[in-house]
Amino acid sequence: MYSYLGPAGTFTEAALRQVPEAAGQPWRSVNNVGEALDDVVAGRSIAAMIAIENSVEGGVSATQDALANIPGLRIVGEYLVPVNFVLVARPGTTLADVKVINAHPVAYGQTHLWLDKHLPSHGHIPATSNVSAASALLESELADAAVAPPGITDHHDLIVLAESIGDNPNAITRFVLVSRVAPLPQPTGSDKTSIIVELPDDTAGRLLEMLEQFATRGVNMSLLESRPIGDALGRYRFVIDLDGHILDERVSDALLGLKRFSPKVIFLGSYPRADKLPITVIPRYDNDAFVDARDWLRGLIDPQ
Repeated sequence: MYSYLGPAGTFTEAALRQVPEAAGQPWRSVNNVGEALDDVVAGRSIAAMIAIENSVEGGVSATQDALANIPGLRIVGEYLVPVNFVLVARPGTTLADVKVINAHPVAYGQTHLWLDKHLPSHGHIPATSNVSAASALLESELADAAVAPPGITDHHDLIVLAESIGDNPNAITRFVLVSRVAPLPQPTGSDKTSIIVELPDDTAGRLLEMLEQFATRGVNMSLLESRPIGDALGRYRFVIDLDGHILDERVSDALLGLKRFSPKVIFLGSYPRADKLPITVIPRYDNDAFVDARDWLRGLIDPQ
C-alpha cells in the first residue's frame, strides 16, 4: 500500500501516478504529512508520497520538520508536478457572489495576486488539501468558492468560475517518495542527496564553516533552507539538497567533514533526480581526483 495526501484528485495523487511500482497497489488517502509518514513507520504502507518543495513558495515546512523528527525514513525518489489552479463554486454561483474562499495555504499563496485583483475584499478559510477545499463547498456554505486543481469537476458537482488563476504559470511542486531505510540505489550521474544538519552552536562563522564543507569539495547545493529546532530562540537546523550521490567521492568526503563538524547530521537519501539532468563536475572534484589524492598520500606514508 502507498499513502498520499488526499482525497483523490490532489497534486500528490498525480505525483504518485508517476511511480511505476505503485501501479496495481492499493493507495491510502491521508489528511496530512504526519499521518502519511506514520503509515510508513508502522509498516502499513510501503512508502508515502509527500510534497517537499514548490518553485514559488519554497520548502514545505511541515514535510521538512517531519523528516527531521521521525527517525528511520529514507527518500527513494522525487517527482515533479506542474501546478495550476481553477476557482470553483456551487452551481448557480457567479464570480460577483464570491465573498469567502476555501484554499489550502500553499495554493492560496500561489493565487493571491489573481484573487486580490479580481476579488479584492475576499476572506480566506484554510483547507487541509486542494481537493478538500473544493469538497467543503458541498458540505457547508461557509465559503462561496474554492481554489482547486484542474479536473476537480470530474470528482465533484461544481462549476468553474475561472481557469489558470495561478500567479506563476511555470510553478512546479516537487514531491518525494519516502520509505523506511532501504538499500541505496546505485549512482546514475544525475542524482540528488538530501540531508538535515544542525550547527554545533551559534558562534560567529559557524554557518560559513558548514558551507565550506561543500565548497572546498566542489559539491553544489540545490536547496538550503533553515527551520527552527524549537528548543530555544535562535536555534536552527538546515535542510540541504546536494547535487550528487553519497557514493560519489566528493559527496561522501563532504559528509565525512560535515559529521566531524556537526552534532547531528540526518541522511535522508540519495536518489535519481526527477529532471534527469546530468551533474557537471570539474576535473579536480571528480572521483578520479579523490582516488589519486589518496594514492599520493599513501605513497608518501609508505614509499615502498
